[in-house]
Amino acid sequence: MTDLDPDTRTAPHDGPADPRTEAFQGVREARRNELAEDYVELIAELIHEQGEARPVDIAARLGVKVPTVSKTLDRLAREGLITRAKYRSVFLTDAGRALAKECRRRHEIVLRFLISLGLDPETAERDAEGIEHHVSERTLALFAAFERSSSTT
Repeated sequence: MTDLDPDTRTAPHDGPADPRTEAFQGVREARRNELAEDYVELIAELIHEQGEARPVDIAARLGVKVPTVSKTLDRLAREGLITRAKYRSVFLTDAGRALAKECRRRHEIVLRFLISLGLDPETAERDAEGIEHHVSERTLALFAAFERSSSTT
């Protein structure tokens, strides 16, 4: 056994080993949820634009293969976010619609904030897609307040 063996180390105290532990845990949780959030947001968008969301359309928009989409849709169905039947359109449950609405809200706040900083819309859209999953409600509120104050000046 070495000093690097996790079984032989003892914690100096009962608290977190690193003050950033909570932040690391939050990032891991956001990454776990990111795919589901992207999917429900896209499904809502497709239903709004085309009246339905088909796995083939989801795959085309995401740039992945249909079997990859099917695997993720199975997970979303298990989590109660969508309903679907084989070879049929995908529908959001109430929980899925609520999540999609929340994701869209977060995305719009981040997008408007980045544009208000002077970022071009294309880059802002791309960056907002990642930031929206990792930003806290407190930070979102500050983004929104900044954007409102900068648009009135």
